[in-house]
Amino acid sequence: MSFLELRRVSKCYGTGAAEVHALVDVDLGVERGSLVAVMGPSGSGKSTLLTIAGSLEEPTSGEVVVDGRSLSAMSRNDKARLRRRTVGYVFQDYNLLGGLTAAENVSLPLELDGIPAKKAHRVGMAALEELGLADRAAHYPDQLSGGERQRVAIARAIVGERSLLLADEPSGALDSVNGDAVMRMVLAACRRGVAAMVVTHDARLASWADRVVFIRDGRIMDQTVPPPTPESLLTGVPASGPRP
Repeated sequence: MSFLELRRVSKCYGTGAAEVHALVDVDLGVERGSLVAVMGPSGSGKSTLLTIAGSLEEPTSGEVVVDGRSLSAMSRNDKARLRRRTVGYVFQDYNLLGGLTAAENVSLPLELDGIPAKKAHRVGMAALEELGLADRAAHYPDQLSGGERQRVAIARAIVGERSLLLADEPSGALDSVNGDAVMRMVLAACRRGVAAMVVTHDARLASWADRVVFIRDGRIMDQTVPPPTPESLLTGVPASGPRP
């Protein structure tokens, strides 16, 4: 069974002539240890798909199941606990806390989960170092570039024992080198058993995924296994298997 399942999920906004169907009868599953990329034109429903999968928004109809639990059967507090302990979310606008440094932003979710501050700081620093941000750890978000803020947000989403990663354009503000560093970090999380779903316009990023889902006008139109990445060609790892 998939760790994340969307079963005939639909989402409508507005009523009457102003009604907009953002999602229509979407069926989608993401297994533990796999990376699914969601592609489609602007306005196709990709971001709505992520927010509903992460319990930040309610579907109009259908069911979302995370680790065997239906979100519709959970209380507001249970959903908040799920988001904090189970889901790592990368938003397009980063959602960093302006009063905390980069290191503090990354380590905060760990501390909220009861990890001692010193250990949380070490884990956060290791994540920042992996993304080339160790020298920016003491800087506040408004002292960082857009690409640096994005990498901090990604580090925050991936650290800890979360089981589901949802990322909205995780490489949107990054060059190819930093984009690859991000994807290696995402794939390392998948090797630990994390289920990951990323929304992207970037075909190069999607090529790292185990499966690519194409969405248009709120409907899933196609699903495919991408061709091997250059890294997999060098290592002999197939596109549908674990990435380097």
